[in-house]
Amino acid sequence: MRVVGQEVVGGPEVLKVVEVDRPEPGYSQLLVRVHAAGLNPADCKHRALRLLGDAPHVLGWDVSGVVDAVGRGVTLFRPGDEVFGMLPYPSGVGSHGEYVTGPTRAFALKPRSLDHIQAAALPLAALTAWQALVETADIRPGQRVLVHAAAGGVGHLAVQIAKARGAYVVGTASAAKHDFLRALGADEVIDYRTTDFTQAVGGIDVVLDTLGGDTCRRSLGVLRRGGMVVSVLSLDQPDLTEAAWRRGVRVERMLVEHDHGGMKAIADLARTGRLRAAIAGAFSLEDAAKAHELGDSRRTTGKLVLVMR
Repeated sequence: MRVVGQEVVGGPEVLKVVEVDRPEPGYSQLLVRVHAAGLNPADCKHRALRLLGDAPHVLGWDVSGVVDAVGRGVTLFRPGDEVFGMLPYPSGVGSHGEYVTGPTRAFALKPRSLDHIQAAALPLAALTAWQALVETADIRPGQRVLVHAAAGGVGHLAVQIAKARGAYVVGTASAAKHDFLRALGADEVIDYRTTDFTQAVGGIDVVLDTLGGDTCRRSLGVLRRGGMVVSVLSLDQPDLTEAAWRRGVRVERMLVEHDHGGMKAIADLARTGRLRAAIAGAFSLEDAAKAHELGDSRRTTGKLVLVMR
């Protein structure tokens, strides 16, 4: 089978389409024939840095496809089922190829209303937003939520999830993306290039930080007492928890996890039209390097997807 592999870490040019043996499903695993696979900033990061150990590697955590075979002990799915999901992060990588194996409970049935490109764009980014806003912050109707980089892969899905939960949503993005965010339901949009968000909003219940740097620390000042910043990035700021405590707020750092229940919730939102990924571009396996170049720019609106042809 064909996969996008790399022998060394580096830029997009290290990616090559190569032939490897097709895997077999182990206990409680599915073998999925991949129709499409999402490309996330995490893929670009792991391609460029030695985070997964020694190469060779096949990247990819997002997947949408058809169950080809099931391992012993599987009861939730059968061959022929259309599924989508996120492989365990970070060690369960490998969806950027024609077949992949993964734990049964990393998947859910793909909504019939979504094609495989749409479905493949959702898992990692939508699970990140869901686990941050719903499971970690427990957002409630009427609460005020600030989403940084709201037009990005995680951000634009977070806006929709927060609106589906009845929140009042403020997003930061460049001015060119404001109409896009309003169409998703954002109540307020701030141009981060011209406006200091700390001067533009206040009384926020939950901040979703997808940017890192000093964004998390600065976000403490816009929270109401008892509010929370959830950061989906590693924060090398050991005094941040104390700074939050002094203000009467919280900072939570999270890493996305594969989750059958979360995928079912995302499927339900997509099925009812409350969650849809914007596709920034769809690329063949042979054009994976071009997709990574675009991903490296960090300027895309929505999600990038690789399509098996």
